Amino acid sequence: MLAAVRSAAVLGIDAYDVTVEVDAALGLPQWTIVGLAAGAVKESRERVHSAIVNAGFTLPPRRVTVNLAPADTPKSGSAFDLPIALALLMATGQLARSAADGLTVVGELGLDGSIRPIRGALPLARHAARTPGETLVLPPANITEASLVTTVRLAALPELGPLVRALRDQLLPAAETPRPPNRARVADSVDFADVAGQAGAKRALEVAAAGGHNVLLIGPPGAGKTMLARRLPTILPVLSETETLDVIAVHSVAGVLASDDPLPPPRPFRSPHHTVSAAGLLGGGSAPRPGEVSLAHHGVLFLDELLEFPRSLLDALRQPLEDGRVVIARARRSVTFPARFTLIAATNPCPCGQAGDPRGACRCTPAVVARYQSRLSGPLADRIDVHVAVGAVPLRSLDPAAPGDSSATMRGRVDAARGIQHKRYDAMRSGHGITCNAHAPGRWLQAETPVAPRARELLVAAAERLALSARGYHRVLKVARTIADLEGDDMVGVPAVAEALRYRPAECGAVTLAGRRGADGAGAI
Repeated sequence: MLAAVRSAAVLGIDAYDVTVEVDAALGLPQWTIVGLAAGAVKESRERVHSAIVNAGFTLPPRRVTVNLAPADTPKSGSAFDLPIALALLMATGQLARSAADGLTVVGELGLDGSIRPIRGALPLARHAARTPGETLVLPPANITEASLVTTVRLAALPELGPLVRALRDQLLPAAETPRPPNRARVADSVDFADVAGQAGAKRALEVAAAGGHNVLLIGPPGAGKTMLARRLPTILPVLSETETLDVIAVHSVAGVLASDDPLPPPRPFRSPHHTVSAAGLLGGGSAPRPGEVSLAHHGVLFLDELLEFPRSLLDALRQPLEDGRVVIARARRSVTFPARFTLIAATNPCPCGQAGDPRGACRCTPAVVARYQSRLSGPLADRIDVHVAVGAVPLRSLDPAAPGDSSATMRGRVDAARGIQHKRYDAMRSGHGITCNAHAPGRWLQAETPVAPRARELLVAAAERLALSARGYHRVLKVARTIADLEGDDMVGVPAVAEALRYRPAECGAVTLAGRRGADGAGAI
């Protein structure tokens, strides 16, 4: 007898239909699983067999053939256990073949018949919601995550036995869907008010947060680069509902969500060590999984000790920084993961960290310094909008009685600037997801950015002197537009262009502290 159950599988952060077909024919008892099944899927034979028997059902000797359609798409993971078990019970006459009509079934089975959690519940729920009237049957541990999609009916029973009896009686209960706690803004454990001095660096990070710009912090050890970078998420806007679902989908596919509380922090913050592999940073594997750049989607990717990363790995960041996505190609398929993040990088100017120190404390030869700085290629440096020199803070600036602006104060200004950008691009983005200046195409920027004539002259002259590429020219213009937004100005004036130009390096790829400095030791290159 032949039976079929509708299921689904995740590809990237999206899902697609998979039909689980089971034929239980007379013949020598054996199992065959076809449909480009990976190892974990083929091992389902033992799990399904034990789960059916331990749940109180029988498994007559049959020649069992399981087909996962479409047969030309690779299948991986353990989420097909439950639909295979139900289809097998239908094929052996222990469950009506119409019992699973209108259902999409996913779940891993334990040997005792328990239904265990799977990865990618949110993408699966999004996919099931596209079919009106469809019910998604999934493990109870995934209910909180799947319930974020409010337009799909969910059902979840803890064991195979109760699920089969509910299907027999046509009384499959809808799952209770507790809403996770509202976390519009959790209490920040860190605050920019904790940072003494560094007014120039704080200003640069505020500009970066307001426009979604990438930042490179350059300075000696102990200057506060890491302290500054870790406080950037505290001034970023709260994730929108769509952004929240995108972030949860990526983290769900990666398997890093807590089952009882799937909501992420206000913005993801990922900080991989410089020994991370290419697959760990960009994603990959035999069954492709998201890497750190995708886990930082709609958030911050912080690369501390930037020049300690292999140059090949740094150059691999150029494509996701430009396109906002990572494409992982395999022989039979390619998988796309989103990677729209803000890059914050920190580095020392030389191996000893003291290059540019007016006290002459650097022990590195010019050749050593040049070799160290060459690890940052020109094309990657050109994609970083804001280069900031973070000098050592004088001890007299460490006065707790004179704190700077708090994160809440800075976030208020950032939210106001982002609101201006949202209105600016709302009518133009038409599904492109552009929400800030850094991600706007050049033609949009030119159309929506009036520049004062003197400011335009300054920008063109400086671009020629600095030998900026067309991309570098537009990035300076984007930063200037953000600075004007922070000031509430419709037109980009000379002060905004001048400040944006100070954030560009003298030459792309050069890492140096020789630049304009403020009184607190911070400044732009």
